[in-house]
Amino acid sequence: MAAPIKKTIELFYDVISPYSWLAFEILGRYRQRWNIDLQYKPFFLGGIMQGADNKPPGLNPMKAVYMFDDLAMQRDYTGVPFSKSVPTSFFEQSSLTAQRFLTVVNDQHPDDLEEVSRQLWIRMWSKDKDISDPTSVLEAAQAAGMSEEVANKCMSKVKDQSTKEELKRITGIALESGAFGAPWILAHKDGEVKTFWGTDKIPLLAHVIGEKWEGPLKPSSNL
Repeated sequence: MAAPIKKTIELFYDVISPYSWLAFEILGRYRQRWNIDLQYKPFFLGGIMQGADNKPPGLNPMKAVYMFDDLAMQRDYTGVPFSKSVPTSFFEQSSLTAQRFLTVVNDQHPDDLEEVSRQLWIRMWSKDKDISDPTSVLEAAQAAGMSEEVANKCMSKVKDQSTKEELKRITGIALESGAFGAPWILAHKDGEVKTFWGTDKIPLLAHVIGEKWEGPLKPSSNL
């Protein structure tokens, strides 16, 4: 009997986006349960916002208050370890260097992409630490298990034109598919592509690809 055909899910994300982290962890928990080919696609949320003529929710005072209250509840509901207080560095961060670094990691060391991404989220959203400075990004990479030598080689390529163009290309793919925020999800099934924005759409995603949603599958302890 032939093995069931995997459905492909592309997750476009930026580590400056806390809701991208939620989608990243929850979809990862369902990877084997749903037999999906889960593809991580680091893109630049700043480029999405500009291209879609949108603004991050954190720049709207009322949305920012709602978001941080929501993340506190999401911490308990999903087990994703957001800080219990608002990250003081949130409004000072830029994710461009981090996203370019992830672009290099995805090309050169794809097996490390998942954990390096996670450590960048933990650094910003759990520990209220910088992710803008190259030194900060390197610390996250080493926390993910990359050697200092490998991490430095990846960082040396961050300003290469090829790296910049690849990040622009992935961001452009998301924009062309209709992206206006993060996380942005493309689900491929039976030759069709459906788009989803936001973690709250994952139950609908499950329905569309013919799988069962069983909640966030909260782990027994936080990450």
